[in-house]
Amino acid sequence: MTRQLSRISSRVAAIAESATLKVDSRAKALQAQGRPVISFAAGEPDFPTPEHIVAAAVEAARDPKNHRYTPAAGLPQLREAIAAKTLRDSGLTVEPSQIVVTNGGKQAVYQSFAALLDPGDEVLVPTPFWTTYPEAIKLAGGVPVEVFAGADQGYLVTVEQLEAARTPRTKVLLFVSPSNPTGAVYPPERVEAVGRWALENGLWVISDEIYQNLTYGDVRARSIVDAVPELADRAILVNGVAKTYAMTGWRVGWMLGPADVMKAAANLQSHLSSNVSNVSQRAAIAALTGPQDAVEAMRRAFERRRTVIVDGLNGIDGIDCPTPDGAFYAYPDVSGLLGRTWRGHTPTTSLELAELLLDEAEVAAVPGEAFGPSGYLRLSYALGDEALAEGITRLRRLFA
Repeated sequence: MTRQLSRISSRVAAIAESATLKVDSRAKALQAQGRPVISFAAGEPDFPTPEHIVAAAVEAARDPKNHRYTPAAGLPQLREAIAAKTLRDSGLTVEPSQIVVTNGGKQAVYQSFAALLDPGDEVLVPTPFWTTYPEAIKLAGGVPVEVFAGADQGYLVTVEQLEAARTPRTKVLLFVSPSNPTGAVYPPERVEAVGRWALENGLWVISDEIYQNLTYGDVRARSIVDAVPELADRAILVNGVAKTYAMTGWRVGWMLGPADVMKAAANLQSHLSSNVSNVSQRAAIAALTGPQDAVEAMRRAFERRRTVIVDGLNGIDGIDCPTPDGAFYAYPDVSGLLGRTWRGHTPTTSLELAELLLDEAEVAAVPGEAFGPSGYLRLSYALGDEALAEGITRLRRLFA
């Protein structure tokens, strides 16, 4: 008999579709049909990329030297700028040779896991988590182990929870602060406690710092390698220009860490994608080294919108929304809305609730099932002030 072969590999077939992109795509499709859908789904700033960054890209596009292949690990000037940013914001001194520039933060996340994991290695994943993390871990042969902290804990896991989840197979701790989807920021003392615990147990740490510069009030996001410098030889930091500089479409991220691991990651990238677009890299140089006025203006706008969305959501009976200290997401506990009837519908999960919002209020939000347990919604407040206010009005009207 001839063995029947699958058309698609089991490894790729097992990948779950990005729930955030799926919801956003549906919202945009409805908008294209003329429906006035307000989308809280996408995790990207609504602002244009600052003009001086765009101007640097236009100039770069006209220069023939940017029309050719360049080093797979990134332009030397950009790696130098990233090293300076890392020292300034993460308190870590690295050589440009310890940095690999990637096609956005997602590639950096995947390559970090691919460089460290062997089949069966476990990764502790504080939950709620960004949808890509478990899929990247599984693609790299690893096993994601969820460690859940709900709204009652401010979405911050404890050392005790991490220790309870650790097994002889645990190799990596994923650390994300500020968090997507919750906006939670670990206080400095908790960062140090988690870092010390990881160090004492010989774990690697992959720290996603993509929202590092988007914090509010007096809160600052302390890097885990700043809190525990001894971790530097067992840590990979992931970052990029997408969120801080409104450059999601430019696709420039990076990873940095010990020289031997970065050499392996650069070797992987040389076969996977080669260099990031030179024009985008030149734009990223301008972002990191140029004026930061526009960045601060965007941050202040996000802070203002944060107040609007948190106050608006907490004004709805059945919703408990902690105030996020970073990023641009609200992550309310909506379990108080479940099991109740709204316009003839009785949702029992946050997935069903999200469908109700879209169908009855023309508001798009991402259900908690995309990030961990049911009972939550993620709403991005990186949208215009008028759209934000109208979206909250529609929710209050629906749940009146």
